[in-house]
Amino acid sequence: MESKRKALGKGLEQLFNSEPLNFETLNNFEKEIVNTTKESDIVNIKISEIRSNPHQPRKYFDEKALEELADSIKEHGVIEPIIVKKSIKGYDLVAGERRTKAARLAGLETIPAIIKDFTDQQMMEIALIENIQREDLSAIEEAIAYKNYIDETGYTQEDVAKKFGKSRSYITNLLGLLTLPTNVQNEVTNGTISMSHARVLSKIEDDKLIEDLANKIIEDEISVRELENLSREENIVKKNKINRTNTINPKYKIYENVLRDLVGTKVQISKNKVTIPFDSEKDLERILEILNIDIEED
Repeated sequence: MESKRKALGKGLEQLFNSEPLNFETLNNFEKEIVNTTKESDIVNIKISEIRSNPHQPRKYFDEKALEELADSIKEHGVIEPIIVKKSIKGYDLVAGERRTKAARLAGLETIPAIIKDFTDQQMMEIALIENIQREDLSAIEEAIAYKNYIDETGYTQEDVAKKFGKSRSYITNLLGLLTLPTNVQNEVTNGTISMSHARVLSKIEDDKLIEDLANKIIEDEISVRELENLSREENIVKKNKINRTNTINPKYKIYENVLRDLVGTKVQISKNKVTIPFDSEKDLERILEILNIDIEED
């Protein structure tokens, strides 16, 4: 198992532990996988059998850019293989969603791929870091990605801020956008309302007032400062700040991180229990092997 983890390379190795990420090292983590994979291990798989990464935070893709990439693929083919994980029905995309969509547009039936055995949490981390690096996400998509990551790992906002090189206030403000009415979130995703405007709106309690002010932003093109002045009016009720305290024993948090680094999946310690989830029988066998637990079958 140790040799398998080392084969991932330094970039991916640091991605799957609790330490802060070195973005300079991670900048080419996908190329790292490609460069460390033998050409004989790159296989052509059917595009019809590929499912988008269920943890992919980016939901909107530039259609014009996809068409341009499709034209390039028609002429030159797919230059760099995508990375997938074998699933029950075909494959889950780990990296290379734009190439896969463009290849489908180009009329290709197969695409070169590298098959890797990642856990669901690792797939989530790869998708998130890949998009953060390339600044492909809208503020809402990024907020959803961080929220899902927090829900999956049990990390605090402070933990996530440290890991991804953000300030705690940045993560808090970003997550606050998810309290906005859905139609206002859509305007943020579409770019008609800026993140700065959205952050001011997210502090307001009344959803109807938020929607009215959102329309004013779009129709009257009011500045962030003008919006802030409007939001300070006495009759506008602001959301109460929630003082979140971490009730987890700090020592347990250390133990969780150590165990997570050891078994390669999230671990939770609470109520005198240690919980280690797994996503398949093969994954369970991998964890048992790491823990030196040998079950003899009759």
